[in-house]
Amino acid sequence: MALSALRGAVGFLTRLPVGGDATDWRAVTESPWAFPVVGVGTGLLLAAPVVALGGRSLPLLAAVGYLGLWVGLSGITHLDGVADLGDAAVVHGDAEARVAVLKDSEVGVGAVVALLLATLGTALAVASLAGGSRPLVAAVIVGAEVGAKAAMAALACLATARHEGLGAQFTEPNGPRDLLPVALVLVAAAGGVWFLVPAALPGATLTCAAALGGSWLLARWANGLLDGVNGDVFGAVDVAARLAGLVAGALLVGGGLP
Repeated sequence: MALSALRGAVGFLTRLPVGGDATDWRAVTESPWAFPVVGVGTGLLLAAPVVALGGRSLPLLAAVGYLGLWVGLSGITHLDGVADLGDAAVVHGDAEARVAVLKDSEVGVGAVVALLLATLGTALAVASLAGGSRPLVAAVIVGAEVGAKAAMAALACLATARHEGLGAQFTEPNGPRDLLPVALVLVAAAGGVWFLVPAALPGATLTCAAALGGSWLLARWANGLLDGVNGDVFGAVDVAARLAGLVAGALLVGGGLP
């Protein structure tokens, strides 16, 4: 069951060719703890270009490398959620009108602005932290990624889907009790950081906490906007949580945290 859930999570959250079938999909919808586990792996991969290029004083190239690898790993599904939510945010009317905008294929000004803020903000945050010590930079990027995936898991456990669809497939099988395994994964990840690089644990912890805090704000706003959550909200939460974590990490590095 655990291996099936992990395979399903990798297949859902990344573009890595792991195969998977209906059993794996059902397993991951019932196992939100698998999200932050995948976040550890993707975070380590995303840290590689930043550590390599930032260490050579090439922060802009490090940011481009991060963005390119991020899109290559996860595709554009989550960014599509950001775009759809951006369009819905500028619509005048009730939740029904906003949901109708989410479902159409047109790209409006709200989507463009939301995507620019998300991608430019991420790139600038990565460029700002790229010059820090390599262990801290890696810990911050992993912390932001784990926090983003834990935020999606928390949404699955605590939110209510607006209608049948992708969001409901995650919210219906899970409840507040399913947050305990998610929390245990976060504790295990923190233990791994402490074992490998003890000095980087505060930075990783604060970054993960910032990601969870930022995602909570967005999820609460989106829930009020749409009277529930859907697949677009899950995607937007992932992007917003990562951005919040990276910005916090950039502030930590700029503040001289060793």
